[in-house]
Amino acid sequence: MPCSLAVSRVRRKQPARAASTVRGRDTCDRKFDAPRGCASVGAVSVATARLPLLLAFNPSNQLAVAVDSARVKLPFAGEHAGADLNRAFPTSTAPAEYFSFTHAGTEWAVSFVQVSTQAAGDLAFRSIEQLERQGDRLDPLLAAVLPRLEPHLIEIPYLHLGENDYIYRFRVEKDRNRSIYQQDDDARGLYQSKLCEAIKALARTNERSASAPAVLDFGAVRYVIPSHFGFCLGVKNAIERAYESLAENPGRRVFMLSELIHNPFVNEDLLRRGLRYLQTDKGVPFTVSGRPASADQPEPWLWDSLTSEDVVIIPAFGATDEDKKRLIRKGIRVAQYDATCMLVEKVWKAARAFGREGFTVVIHGKSEHEETKATFSNTRRYAPAIIIRSLDEARLLGDYIAQPTPAGRAAILKKFEGKTTPGFDPTLHLDRVAVVNQTTLLMNETASIIDYFKTVFTAKYGAESGLEHVGGAGKKDTLCYATQVNQDALARALGEPLDAAFVVGGKNSSNTYQLYRVCEHKLGSRAFFIQSESSIRSRCQIEHYVFPASGHGKGGHTEVHPLWKDCDMAPKRVLITGGASCPDGLVQQVITRINSFFPAAELRSIDAVLADLEQ
Repeated sequence: MPCSLAVSRVRRKQPARAASTVRGRDTCDRKFDAPRGCASVGAVSVATARLPLLLAFNPSNQLAVAVDSARVKLPFAGEHAGADLNRAFPTSTAPAEYFSFTHAGTEWAVSFVQVSTQAAGDLAFRSIEQLERQGDRLDPLLAAVLPRLEPHLIEIPYLHLGENDYIYRFRVEKDRNRSIYQQDDDARGLYQSKLCEAIKALARTNERSASAPAVLDFGAVRYVIPSHFGFCLGVKNAIERAYESLAENPGRRVFMLSELIHNPFVNEDLLRRGLRYLQTDKGVPFTVSGRPASADQPEPWLWDSLTSEDVVIIPAFGATDEDKKRLIRKGIRVAQYDATCMLVEKVWKAARAFGREGFTVVIHGKSEHEETKATFSNTRRYAPAIIIRSLDEARLLGDYIAQPTPAGRAAILKKFEGKTTPGFDPTLHLDRVAVVNQTTLLMNETASIIDYFKTVFTAKYGAESGLEHVGGAGKKDTLCYATQVNQDALARALGEPLDAAFVVGGKNSSNTYQLYRVCEHKLGSRAFFIQSESSIRSRCQIEHYVFPASGHGKGGHTEVHPLWKDCDMAPKRVLITGGASCPDGLVQQVITRINSFFPAAELRSIDAVLADLEQ
């Protein structure tokens, strides 16, 4: 290979662009050639008076080291680092430089690579935690490098991905693993529904746009079902990854960082099959006995029991950098079991782009929600950020933008304490803003916030330049299409004459609550938020869940409501929809429960109803 080509394989890592120098997925299959006298990183060091130091990590985020009876050393250092790496690992990702430092009078340029083969000879892979415990056995150069890895740990699992790649793309429908939903009677009862399958096959003419609702005419009761409801692609992906991980790792402990999705029936089924959770949905660690950790009952945490042999799945909401770093330090595979929804990751990419353009990122979300925590954590690598919950909170920022005062600055810092990035200063960081959102919220609320900021900056800077202060020219392209199409389909279904509407989902499901709000706006007290068919007490009574006003889970409670004013009048027209974490089986069980309150002679068969759909 000519020297010029070898040099071109190494590109200097730019600050705050962690993956910008990494090639795409194909780099794992490319040989990194570094002939003697023409080593790629060596050639760079000649011009810059720096020596290359290549850190080779395996997919478990463990570092390749040379081990002998006396020392643990870094094997790929100096002008022949590239050639030495090639001999040990014929394939690797292209080196990406992350930092440089001086040690013992020598300046080292530190690059990361990911390798996929086993270590051979005197080489071994060790987790960062294991290396930190080696103490005096560490070679001085390795001891000097380890503490400098901390700011860059989050990049290590994803060295095989390019900056615009997604961690895990949605499977197309033909590649879905449907077998997991049929593995036993429990799974079939939870996930399978002939009615729901038929509705989705016939009513959904386009996955991304709402169609007319389906009407299921059982005679005594008629159900109006939106064209889009239930599991979104991100949830399907996460569920399949969880069940597959359990099946692929017999004899190993399999954990989920926190609840897979906000549905107790799905989470309980996974627990029954051996999955365990490391922490609650609010980030409280579980102890080894399975209880949430508390100061008055000190117990070891499950976190502290993890080893590199364990499997930890990241849920669809994503994870904070802090949680990912804990896994990386323990030498646990992260990328392989990262089930972050690609539409959540799309929000992260938008925030990164806004940050590079000099905008402060305003995150419209619930600060206590796992997804918003992950988005905030990811965003702060690239931009100042602030979390707001509503248009009212956006107006607090807008008032300050329009007329900044010391008192206003102090009020914002107090109001949003714990919801801003370190060093956030309204004086400096509210002149150019860009809005991204928690994907499960109502689209029109995020749109209203964006439009509000456009109005504020247009009033301050004029029509021509005002929009330059709102990132993306105020586009709404970080909104999740799955959340939006469920809301659109529900809005169409609400155009039908209705006696009641049931929204089925977990008590802590944000998107389910947003669907309920849409129903409540149209139907008032005839809209109900329920968890399953067991919430329906009788033909005339229902247990309705009142979502907590704070959204923190405190204050939420169940109330018994009358189902409709006239129990005996028939036929009833009932709308049923499910949140993005609601299995089809629960929707069918709600239908079965309601049907059970009517005489069998007044009900048409499921086969007859399905035949109507197919006409």
